Amino acid sequence: MTSPTPAPLHRITPPELIVVMPVYNEAEVVESVVHEWLDILDRLTVSYRLHLCNDGSTDETASIVDQLSHPSLEIHHARNRGHGPTILRAYKVAASRSSWIFQCDSDGEIPASAFPEFWRTREKADFVLGFRQHRTSPPSRRMITTVLRQLIRILFGGRLRDSNCPYRLMRSEAFRPLFDQLPEDSFAPNVLISGFGILDRLRIRELSVPHHPRQTGVCSIRKLSLLRAALVSARQTVAFRIRYKRVSRYAGTHSKS
Repeated sequence: MTSPTPAPLHRITPPELIVVMPVYNEAEVVESVVHEWLDILDRLTVSYRLHLCNDGSTDETASIVDQLSHPSLEIHHARNRGHGPTILRAYKVAASRSSWIFQCDSDGEIPASAFPEFWRTREKADFVLGFRQHRTSPPSRRMITTVLRQLIRILFGGRLRDSNCPYRLMRSEAFRPLFDQLPEDSFAPNVLISGFGILDRLRIRELSVPHHPRQTGVCSIRKLSLLRAALVSARQTVAFRIRYKRVSRYAGTHSKS
């Protein structure tokens, strides 16, 4: 990632929250989505930074986001690495700079208006995970979600409803040990993170979130590529479960409720 413009002096104090928003070829919607999030976050009494991570977009996304300006907005440009590696790299940065990390996508499918409830719920949780209601994605993508849900249940013993949902709030202290262990090329690190939350007995809360159909652009993974992606994700999840057996120190600091 390129280095962002230095923050104003009043922003040097580490923020309580960093929002990670990966973006790839969302020129038609990214500006409105970013403004929606900034508006919601500004209404909360929280110090925050919004890290917008452009994953080598090939459309006009880069030029559009470079024109956005807000004291709490940071723009990062990098060569195309894929959604998984992009958010994993952003998580590592955020975990070293803030108490909480939130990840959302830049397509507007899940609105920012659902976030305040997540923020309120953090007081009794280490991990607040959304599950998409009335999901309008193609059947193939919903099937992948179902398979991953069953895989998480078998490998980690949990019953998360939407383990790969791109709408999640994480306590940095609890997840920091994991981020450095995950392979940099993880295709779906959010699935592994969900499994980690179960395995390390973190306090997990699930909240329903609305899901709106994509209005612009096209999904970057389709048809045969989607099947291959699912197989890669499943393989990496199994490998992670075999390798990771030790419960982190953080798990013992909170009772699971």
